Amino acid sequence: MGVSRSRVPTIEKAEVTGATTIQTLRAAAEAMNCTFVYAFVPVKPLEDILRDRAQEKAHRELARLDHTMKLENQALRRADIDEEKQRIIDRHLTGSLRRLWEQ
Repeated sequence: MGVSRSRVPTIEKAEVTGATTIQTLRAAAEAMNCTFVYAFVPVKPLEDILRDRAQEKAHRELARLDHTMKLENQALRRADIDEEKQRIIDRHLTGSLRRLWEQ
C-alpha cells in the first residue's frame, strides 16, 4: 500500500469502527491483489420489497379515496376496499416499477 508498518493497525482499527474511507479500502484491496467490492444487500428478497412498497402506495391512495367517500356519505365496504387495494397493488407491480418510488 505504500504505508509504514505502524500505519496498518490504524487502518485495520478504522475499518472495524467504520471510520475508514472507501479510498483506503480500495488501496488495501489493490495492495493484496484483490478487487474491492462495495454493495448494498437487501435484507429481504426483491419481490417482497416491491410488494411491500406497492402495498404502501395502495394504502395511501385508498386512504385518500376512502376519506373523500366518507365525507360524501358514500363509504365503501371493507370487501370493496380490499378488492380495490389488491387491484392497485397488481397494477403497480405489472407497470413500470420505477413508479413505485414516485411520490
